[in-house]
Amino acid sequence: MMGHSHALSGVVGWMAIVPLVQGTEILGVRFDLGPGEIIAGSFVCAGAALLPDLDHKSATITQTYGVVTKTLGALLNWLFGGHRNGTHSFLFALIMGVLTQALALWSDMAVQVFVFLLTGIALNGLGFGMDKNRTAAEVINAMGTAGIVLALYTSGVDYSWMGLAVAFGCLLHFAGDMATEMGVPLLWPASKYRFGKNMGFKTDGPIERKVITPLLTIAIVLYSIYLFPWAEMLPEA
Repeated sequence: MMGHSHALSGVVGWMAIVPLVQGTEILGVRFDLGPGEIIAGSFVCAGAALLPDLDHKSATITQTYGVVTKTLGALLNWLFGGHRNGTHSFLFALIMGVLTQALALWSDMAVQVFVFLLTGIALNGLGFGMDKNRTAAEVINAMGTAGIVLALYTSGVDYSWMGLAVAFGCLLHFAGDMATEMGVPLLWPASKYRFGKNMGFKTDGPIERKVITPLLTIAIVLYSIYLFPWAEMLPEA
């Protein structure tokens, strides 16, 4: 799938699980999600849903922060055996989830930096950029991202769920790519078998552009109409 579809799936995926996990405890993390957490989680999950493609030099995420993401992408490409190999495995999702959860426990400032990075990636993936003027797009993206992160910070958003949201975003990416023709090696490095290979639609083909993307967009609108009035009625923690 293309970057914008992955980003949209991250938003939809987070919104879809909010009613399911609300008030529960998963792996020691208590989910008490208000409007701020819904918005923050949507951006985090959307950005995380692009992380597995960091191993591709032309991917949306690799282009987001210039030389920083390009260098990191080249490193991941080398470490995980090229595009759509190790970065598209359960191992990668686990590593990303553990690392970001460790950040959440270690430092509030580290969390804010990571939220900034993922939000910027999400905005880029969702199409908030200008291909004809890359510099202007990067400045606008950074300003918009900073405003969003600051607003979330001042509203007191709790990011104790960070690692789980990042891992979940990666899993959503895998699900999207399994629906395409190439499939993904979920069990790498134990196995290179590609789940879903030759069984789905063509990446950026008519099905993705005319069916998948519109449906994901509609889902975001519907979930927003349902979730935010519902979340506002939740009792204060």
